[in-house]
Amino acid sequence: MRLVWTTQVPAPFVVRDVATLMPELADTTVMTVLRQLTIKGLLAAHAKPGRRAHEYRAAHTPGQFLVWASNRETIDMVARYGQAALGAFAIRLAEMPPNNATGWKSCTGEHPDTGHRAAPKPHRRSSAEAS
Repeated sequence: MRLVWTTQVPAPFVVRDVATLMPELADTTVMTVLRQLTIKGLLAAHAKPGRRAHEYRAAHTPGQFLVWASNRETIDMVARYGQAALGAFAIRLAEMPPNNATGWKSCTGEHPDTGHRAAPKPHRRSSAEAS
């Protein structure tokens, strides 16, 4: 993802663009990694009619991904541990020093002044994606 987020590969890009920058990896390895990053929601893939190669691009900026992944993990944690997870989160929030409030709000994707969300909501993973 560092190659994508630092624009070392063009947007959109194909497997060959990444493989050229990482000659020590086999093309099939690069294809597998890109497919897994797409499944995990870090990349968006597009198949153009008449072309074999999929075009990839970042699905989120690094900041948006942090918010998206945090929300996804929170959903999974609550699904797994229920109210106990929410109680643990509440305790941790209460323990935070007041001067961390702005940092906490920016981590949640909420603009500190307006309260508006800054990133897309996470999608719920299917049981096939979760395993």
